[in-house]
Amino acid sequence: MNEIDQTAVFLAERPRLVRMAERILGDHAEAEDVVQNAWLRLDRNEVAIDNLPGWLTTVTTRLCLDRLRSRTPLPEAEIEPDDTVPDPADEVALADTVGIALQVVLDRLTPAERVAFVLHDTFGVEFGTIAQILDSSPAAARKLASRARAKVALPAAGSPASDADIVDAFLAAARGGDFARLMELLAPDAVIAGDELAVALGTPARIAGAKDVATMFNGAAQTAFPVYVEGRPGAAWLHRGEFKVAFDFTIAGGRVRRIDFRADPEVLATVERRK
Repeated sequence: MNEIDQTAVFLAERPRLVRMAERILGDHAEAEDVVQNAWLRLDRNEVAIDNLPGWLTTVTTRLCLDRLRSRTPLPEAEIEPDDTVPDPADEVALADTVGIALQVVLDRLTPAERVAFVLHDTFGVEFGTIAQILDSSPAAARKLASRARAKVALPAAGSPASDADIVDAFLAAARGGDFARLMELLAPDAVIAGDELAVALGTPARIAGAKDVATMFNGAAQTAFPVYVEGRPGAAWLHRGEFKVAFDFTIAGGRVRRIDFRADPEVLATVERRK
């Protein structure tokens, strides 16, 4: 593969690599820096690469690991596979419930647990590949992901999702530009509506239909934080340390049916961060 072809592949893979690094590190600027360093390593590489997307995934993840370990200098206990039969639930991807709130609880994990969990459960990377990245065995990588799930305590796929899970999954899909996932989470007749003060701040007055709502949110909500709005799971736009607009979600049947943008001071006074 010549230099021009390598550049084209890197540019095509770059958005995925940034999303992956941001999910692992919890910081967009740091993720951008890591991916740029991966590009620099590719530019200096003189060895033929058979699977460039896989090579980029490995290099980016190892750079993320280095950063995580610099934050957490404590030694990690070696994971040895046990003889028990693995729980099938441990093999189910939990990307549907990985949302903004997950960035908080990811700090409970060791670097290796965090990488195994994010790569497998969010991006569908096989445990064999994860084991190569972590210099471990597939069984050990599987156990790391399983242990991470227990610490994060997210619901397994197939179990009823709470309203908070759905809101966080919606926000994660919005931030990640995952249009297909947004469509899955929205009711067909989903509606967006803004109160007078929210509209004055730039929100739409009304948008109807799942496709138009998903289009509006696709790649957006970068500064929306998980909160409670009048006691309900929702989100809010934070600007200079102050909540400006609350995203009041109406959930029914496991889908988002309505999002009200509310900037009324009385409503904003009820906003509380969710942990």
